[in-house]
Amino acid sequence: MATLKAWDAINGAAGRCVATVGTNVEDMIYVKNIKARIEKKKTEIKVLGQTGAKNKANGWKGTGTMTMYYATTFFRNMIDEYVHDGIDTYFELLIENDDPSSDIGKQTIVLKKVNIDNLDVAKLDINSTELDEEIEFTFDDIEIRNKFIDVVGE
Repeated sequence: MATLKAWDAINGAAGRCVATVGTNVEDMIYVKNIKARIEKKKTEIKVLGQTGAKNKANGWKGTGTMTMYYATTFFRNMIDEYVHDGIDTYFELLIENDDPSSDIGKQTIVLKKVNIDNLDVAKLDINSTELDEEIEFTFDDIEIRNKFIDVVGE
């Protein structure tokens, strides 16, 4: 019987996140967590002779959130440019899981045409010793650059 080796459970802190805006590359060392999700859009199809409905995929939408330490103006500059000049910024996010103690290798996913939905422009909190913020975003494409090694059955 196949089983997952304990050391192949990926350490969530073992990885990196990099934003690329044009030729500007930002190593996002201030990210605490990030999650990107694809939601399939479906149409309900009714079929003669059946009481249940079927579902047919007809598109998808990419969304995500990231929580990070409130320690950079990188994204606020994008919002400022949109507010004052009407220029909306699209960029790439590279998210890599790379736990050296695991036998399954690394996984690298690039989110393309990432666009910020919202973020905190300014923030203070007398009850906090470390400020953080959550940013919501959308993306229009993905690229899988590296895949985990399939260790099932070993």
